[in-house]
Amino acid sequence: MKKNRYFIIAVVLLTILALVLVLANSKTTFKRALSNFAVDDTSNVTKIFMSDKNNNTVKLTKLSPGNWVVNEKFPGSKFNIELLLGTMLQIEVKETVPKTARNNIIKDMAANSVKVEIYQWKFRINIFDKVRLFPHEKLTRVYYVGGAIQSNTGSYMIMAHSSEPFVIFLPGLRGFVSPIYSPIEKYWRDYSIFKKNITEISSVRLDFPKDQENSFLVRNSRARTPEMLTIPANQIVQNVDTLKILNFLSSFRKINFEAVLNDMDKLRKDSILSYPPYCIITLTDTANIQFSIKTYRKAAAPGTVDDFGKPAPYDLDRLYALVNNGKDFVLIQYFVFDKILRPKSYFLTEISTRKK
Repeated sequence: MKKNRYFIIAVVLLTILALVLVLANSKTTFKRALSNFAVDDTSNVTKIFMSDKNNNTVKLTKLSPGNWVVNEKFPGSKFNIELLLGTMLQIEVKETVPKTARNNIIKDMAANSVKVEIYQWKFRINIFDKVRLFPHEKLTRVYYVGGAIQSNTGSYMIMAHSSEPFVIFLPGLRGFVSPIYSPIEKYWRDYSIFKKNITEISSVRLDFPKDQENSFLVRNSRARTPEMLTIPANQIVQNVDTLKILNFLSSFRKINFEAVLNDMDKLRKDSILSYPPYCIITLTDTANIQFSIKTYRKAAAPGTVDDFGKPAPYDLDRLYALVNNGKDFVLIQYFVFDKILRPKSYFLTEISTRKK
């Protein structure tokens, strides 16, 4: 009888201890959930949606590893998206927000913050990552990113449906992470215009409307040396520098624009486009798909002079361009485009020049 009493007492004590541990663990788990901003594995992130209070929205969708699309329209910038994923993986809680400042921070974030939704592939059955069954896309994180703290060494973040904001930082970053979470579409786009290796190019045509004599077509073939033809006569140009032509074709491997200018004032944009293009570049690939852009001179700032000290009518560093079948108005740099904005005369050998 005495042994039974001791056994019952022991069971009761163990039960109470178990309840205390469960309650304590539940409280810790709940606290962790309110500050669990970091994603433990970004390789299974399938989609990221961000929006702000100014109706800016961006949806980044993964098509395959390293291949993302922006708002289901444009190829994504590999560098910027990898930066975002790396940030989501490594961010840490720096500190909690003092209770005296909490209400003000929450009020400010209600008016000025970016909502972030993160979707990942998850398995309904996952046994120690050995047995994984029934994969599905799941919304795993919803939080809001606010501005920087006063010292600019962290950003305010708060989980959806929470009333406890935290200060978040990225180890190794001397600054704050808020700008990385941008809902502006153009910041996530791939800025590539041409991205073709020489073996993928069938032909390249350059039209100079105001200098038709220097317009030309380069026809590429694996079976023979690339050849240059005149426009519009379509006659083969003799005595051309083959090495220069090969370098020209190789330059289309990576040609980017600098900035999207679609939000430029319409009257100003229409005024620029009312002039004849400086050069029209048309690349046809081996699948017979054409990629064409039109470039336009950019007026120089008042007082600009060229290398000889003479007034320069046009910007010496940049041009405007219409890309993506005229859908986007962008800014491009001579530094990038000089290697492909070549007149026909550039490719002629000295013998050909003397004959002329």
